[in-house]
Amino acid sequence: MIPVFRSPSDWMVFRSELVVGHSLGFVPTMGGLHEGHCSLVRRSLAENELTAASIFLNRTQFNIASDYETYPANFEQDLALLEDLGVDAVFAPDFEAMYPDTYRFKVSESEDSLSMEGAQRPGHFDGVLTVVLKLLNLSGAQRAYFGEKDYQQLRLVRGMAEAFFLPIEIVACETARSDDGLALSSRNCRLSEVGRKKAAVFPRILTTASTPEEATSELRKAGFEVEYVVDERSRRFGAVNLEGVRLIDNWPLGALKKLKGSLR
Repeated sequence: MIPVFRSPSDWMVFRSELVVGHSLGFVPTMGGLHEGHCSLVRRSLAENELTAASIFLNRTQFNIASDYETYPANFEQDLALLEDLGVDAVFAPDFEAMYPDTYRFKVSESEDSLSMEGAQRPGHFDGVLTVVLKLLNLSGAQRAYFGEKDYQQLRLVRGMAEAFFLPIEIVACETARSDDGLALSSRNCRLSEVGRKKAAVFPRILTTASTPEEATSELRKAGFEVEYVVDERSRRFGAVNLEGVRLIDNWPLGALKKLKGSLR
């Protein structure tokens, strides 16, 4: 049975007993695992002798309490999935274990965190960067795996790792998608059957529109509540709401023309 560690001290004992010279890959999660998480785990398994994952629903990154309370996580189900994949160990602390300071100390970034997700979700990236720094420090891993779906987050985590001289490689993994192009997300299960079909229009419009303004207009016509669509640093980013479910996505601008035909 896969070992599960609840306290940082127990985890560090486990980590100290690992074979010297064996590489450790780390996949941080909040639970609610799906194929996107599985793809991160498989990448780690392929690139390291050992792979560990964390399951911690980090409430400091939720600026709306109801989003935290309705997050679709099932610990036993997630644990069984990680075991089936071949993960070697799981770190699953509670809030008190991760925040003995009760969140008095936090990590903030003063530029790239202020736009897009940062503008829509005040305080979100403070919570993300703080918990990721804690997890990376505790993991002792040589590599940590993050999906490109949360590209702004990925960019900030990489910047933080460099700024604080963390001895770990942040590995970016391609966004996992359903056959209809929708990026996989734990939130997708909250959509109705009709809403789920409609959600596939989001990546189609995001990739086929010539400009962010055109994409915004087309998404609104299709019934989405648009938070933002922007082109920034050679990528197009978008965030919308549908049936009260928040969806985000991004694509490299260079890939948009190539994708227009395949997503129509």
